[in-house]
Amino acid sequence: MEEAVVGVSRFKANYAVERKIEPFYKGGKVQLDQTGQHLFCVCGTKVNILDVASGTVLQSLEQEDHEDITAFDLSPDDEVLVTASRALLLAHWAWREGSVIRLWKAIHTAPVATMAFDPTSTLLATGGCDGAVRIWDIVRHYGTHHFRGSPGVVHLVAFHPDPARLLLFSSATDAAIRIWSLQGQSCLAVLTSHYSAVTSLTFSADGHTMLSSGRDKICIVWDLQSHQALRTVPVFESVEAAVLLPEELAPELGVKSTGLYFLTAGNQGILRVWEAASGQCVHAQQQLPGPGRELTYCTLVRSAGLLLSVTADHNLLLYEAHSLQLKKQFAGYSEEVLDVRFLGPKDSHIVVASNSPCLKVFELQTSACQILHGHTDIVLALDVFRKGWLFASCAKDQSIRVWRMNKAGEVTCVAQGSGHTHSVGTICCSRLKETFLVTGSQDCTVKLWPLSKALLSKSTAPESGPVVLQAQTTQRCHDKDINSVAVAPNDKLLATGSQDRTAKLWALPQCQLLGVFSGHRRGLWCVQFSPMDQVLATASADGTIKLWALQDFSCLKTFEGHDASVLKVAFVSRGTQLLSSGSDGLVKLWTIKNNECVRTLDAHQDKVWGLHCSQLDDRALTGASDSCVILWKDVTEEEQAEEQAKQEEQMIKQQELDNLLQEKRYLRALGLAISLDRPHTVLSVIQAIRRDPEASEKLEATVLRLRRDQKEALLRFCVTWNTNSRHCHEAQAVLGVLLRHEAPEELLAYEGVRASLEALLPYTERHFQRLSRTLQAATFLDFLWHNMKLPTLPAASSAL
Repeated sequence: MEEAVVGVSRFKANYAVERKIEPFYKGGKVQLDQTGQHLFCVCGTKVNILDVASGTVLQSLEQEDHEDITAFDLSPDDEVLVTASRALLLAHWAWREGSVIRLWKAIHTAPVATMAFDPTSTLLATGGCDGAVRIWDIVRHYGTHHFRGSPGVVHLVAFHPDPARLLLFSSATDAAIRIWSLQGQSCLAVLTSHYSAVTSLTFSADGHTMLSSGRDKICIVWDLQSHQALRTVPVFESVEAAVLLPEELAPELGVKSTGLYFLTAGNQGILRVWEAASGQCVHAQQQLPGPGRELTYCTLVRSAGLLLSVTADHNLLLYEAHSLQLKKQFAGYSEEVLDVRFLGPKDSHIVVASNSPCLKVFELQTSACQILHGHTDIVLALDVFRKGWLFASCAKDQSIRVWRMNKAGEVTCVAQGSGHTHSVGTICCSRLKETFLVTGSQDCTVKLWPLSKALLSKSTAPESGPVVLQAQTTQRCHDKDINSVAVAPNDKLLATGSQDRTAKLWALPQCQLLGVFSGHRRGLWCVQFSPMDQVLATASADGTIKLWALQDFSCLKTFEGHDASVLKVAFVSRGTQLLSSGSDGLVKLWTIKNNECVRTLDAHQDKVWGLHCSQLDDRALTGASDSCVILWKDVTEEEQAEEQAKQEEQMIKQQELDNLLQEKRYLRALGLAISLDRPHTVLSVIQAIRRDPEASEKLEATVLRLRRDQKEALLRFCVTWNTNSRHCHEAQAVLGVLLRHEAPEELLAYEGVRASLEALLPYTERHFQRLSRTLQAATFLDFLWHNMKLPTLPAASSAL
């Protein structure tokens, strides 16, 4: 019996969401506060505020209209945050508390495209898609200026850094820069040297010089006193942002003399430093491979000495301003998550493959993110070796890469290989030792890649570049795409699952066919070996999971429950249970012995492509097309302990209740029963009181001494009891006490009394009618009894 209990307790019953890694930035403006501690960015209908140190979202601000945020700005004193929504409403936030101070109409006839504060943090300029520029007094809450004359969308506004000059600069779709005088309420000048959209305006410390950048691949230095272009610098890339560097020496950035230097960010994907006087590029970052690296935004916070740049892949990179040394990386938006894995010997990190050539490695404890470049097309699958330091990735670029994480958590690429003629869609690492990899591709072949001993030695210097891997075995395995490969726990068998509806078993390392598993009605998405038994699990687009015997290739069990394709399956609880994920967004936990779905976990909104379990089998990781990665914690033991504690508490209270009834301490007993919120227990206490010889006095005295909230609960219970003819007498007895001794005003003040009375009336009327009928019948019987005459028996003796 004890063994059976141990066996049951080993099964998992539930998982709870421990952590979610969600998108927090989907493009557009990004801003740091003056201390560099908080980062502000737009994500659809919200402005998210991140703590730079931990990478966690502190606040998520959303306007009442629930419309997309089109523009926002944080004042220079870090106190005022204003957001503009597509519904043409402006909101003034107390952002630290997350509350709206004031909401007002933008008066623009089209959404606000840009906004900027003046240096005093009292005036706000908004540029609209209607071509208008408006100025707002944030302190006194009114509009001060309305400037017209810009053709098309005004996508850039900026105040002059000297508040005494009261100048506003704006740029619209005509590529001209307009200078507006707030005192004269007029346009002072129109600067027309750019040929396409102006993307940024930045000013020198003395306020005499302005730098403008554009998509016409030039940056222009302007003299703000004469309104003339001093110098045009060709930068040979479409520039999205340019910032003037502080006038101090920075040898690491090539700033070796005094003068005007500026930094550009654009479609080449690197930050470059330029000397304005000579037009020379004096420093450029190293170019890294892969698409999606174009820079879409860049901002400098001089007070904090930080520079923030944003890539087209929505990655945010934070640098030391003086050296351009990378300090932090944030992954703002992962699009579709295609695969996830735990990393590290203690599962301290996770690696995420999304709809991108970059891999993202998150440290779970600190939320620190590392973005890994190497693949040149979308990474499709991942796998990790047993020890957790080495992992492998495969991609649409027809290549594979092996990565190593060191003890500091830094990841480098140590090997790469190519040889497939189509996308490599699945990869599996050897299970016993770090000796080989197996890949499956759309070219219908499987390749086995041995790993050299030199690669495994931790002394391999990454400076020498990744080792080139060569495939040892190539085998054509299926007639259609190979969606999944799995290596057996002993490294001697290989299973493949294909779009051709079959799974196959192969002997390693030569890839000799041993048998075919056929029975699914549609293509297979995942194959997985049991860690304990000679069993293979397959997950298919027909919505089922099947278990197969390796000896005779027969189907042992079929699990049905997903409404759509089952994309991943994994063994848990030492091979006695399964976790599966599907394109219905659900994750299901199955017990193999009885084919039962124990739990359905519903936290994703779209296809769950990635599923992985931790080495200790206490956590699970899922990634889906909704851009979310969820870390699940096994809460079976916690829930069982909680349930047991509840039961023990109930038993103690029940014992206490029995003791109180035995001692005839009815008031305490009734109070305890009401606190348990169990109508049936309260009913048994009332019944015990009524069984007492001095019933009515006891009941009256006990009920009247209850607190008001206890009387309210008792009235609610009476409604339930009154619906049953067996318990209506207790309900009527309690009601009688309350109606006789409580004033009508007090009764009407009870919470929910009206609903209770409405529920009591029809049943009470029915009970009364039933009692009346019973009384009539009893009276009639009594009458019959008294009027019946029994005939006298004849004397037997006289008859004889």
